[in-house]
Amino acid sequence: MRVALIDYRAGNLTSVKKAFAAVGADLFVPAEPIELGTADAVVVPGVGHFAATEALTTGWVETIRAGVEAGVPLLGICLGMQWLFEGSEEAPAHPGLRLLAGRCYRLPAESNGTSVKIPHVGWNALDMRRSDSIVEGVPPGAQVYFTHSFVAPITTDTVAVTDHGQPFAAIVQRGHVAGVQFHPEKSGEVGLRILRNFMKLIA
Repeated sequence: MRVALIDYRAGNLTSVKKAFAAVGADLFVPAEPIELGTADAVVVPGVGHFAATEALTTGWVETIRAGVEAGVPLLGICLGMQWLFEGSEEAPAHPGLRLLAGRCYRLPAESNGTSVKIPHVGWNALDMRRSDSIVEGVPPGAQVYFTHSFVAPITTDTVAVTDHGQPFAAIVQRGHVAGVQFHPEKSGEVGLRILRNFMKLIA
C-alpha cells in the first residue's frame, strides 16, 4: 500500500515517516502532482502558519480532489487537517481544500474570565462524539499530543472533541477523508492506532 506524503515545506516530516513505517505503510514523497496517480492514500501533514498551504498550488489541489472523488483516502494532520476546510482566519486570502464546511479560527486567550495559554501545547483528552472507523479501538478520554493555536469548528463531520478553554474539533471524518488536529506521530500507541485505522480505509 503506497502512501503519498505531501511535502510543502511546512514542518519536519521525519517523525511522520517513522510513524507510518511503524504501521506498515510504503511511504513516498511525490515531487509533482502527477505522481499521486500511483498512491493508494494521501497524507497532508503540516505545522505553522496557514499561509504555508499556498505552496499547494492548483495542480496539487485538483489532483488531490480528483483522487478523493475516485475513492483515494486522504488524511490531514494538524495544519493539514485545517486545510481540509474552507479556509482559516489566520490567512484569509488563502483558501483551503474545501472538502469540509467551515473556517478555522484562533483559540481565544480567555475563557469565562480565565486566561488560557495559547498556543495549546501538550497532552489532552479526546471526547468521542461519533464511533467512526478512524477511532476504532481508541478508548474515550485517550490522551494525544497537541501543538497549535488555530482550530477547526465542530460540525457534523466531527468525530472527537478536545477542550482547551473551549471545545474544538480534534478528529474529523467524512467517508474516506479524515483529519486530526493533534500529532499522531507523537501520541504513542493511540496515535499509531489512528494511523492503522486510516490505512484500513485503503480499498
